[in-house]
Amino acid sequence: MDIDSLINDVIDREGGYSNQAADAGGATRWGITEAVARAEGYGGDMRRLSRAQAAAIYRRRYWAAPGLDGVAAVAPALAAELFDTGVNMGPVAAASFLQRALNALNRGARDYPDLLVDGRLGLRTAAALSAFLALRGRSGEGVLLKAVEALQGEKYLALAEARPANEAFLYGWLANRIG
Repeated sequence: MDIDSLINDVIDREGGYSNQAADAGGATRWGITEAVARAEGYGGDMRRLSRAQAAAIYRRRYWAAPGLDGVAAVAPALAAELFDTGVNMGPVAAASFLQRALNALNRGARDYPDLLVDGRLGLRTAAALSAFLALRGRSGEGVLLKAVEALQGEKYLALAEARPANEAFLYGWLANRIG
């Protein structure tokens, strides 16, 4: 799946304008929070953020900036999941989930060195991903995908446990963001 399709899927799933009191993200349009829109230079009313503006923010902030093109070149399904996770939890969280999974799957650093879990998809993370996929073959991407989704699911549960207002979103997060 290409980035345009991924962006369209996210925008379609997120819908138009929302400003629910229980949502800590506040006002959103097309899934873009007001804070993110402002950080990306948008100064207008959130109700008027265009779909094209939202798509540009998704491409720049959640695909290009974290370096998901490199992941997509070797593991496209994993890149799609990291994009979606980054949209919902932030790119640092998505990259951290991948780094944690790669560390846990490197058989005591015998297959490749442990990574610093810093939430950045740099050269070391790329090398570890390539080494893992070279050793595990086609099934490796699926295993990494499951590990990232398991970490994401655990984070959703922790968010709901820590802030009861998040319980209103837990079902949707699990239904729409995992698997």
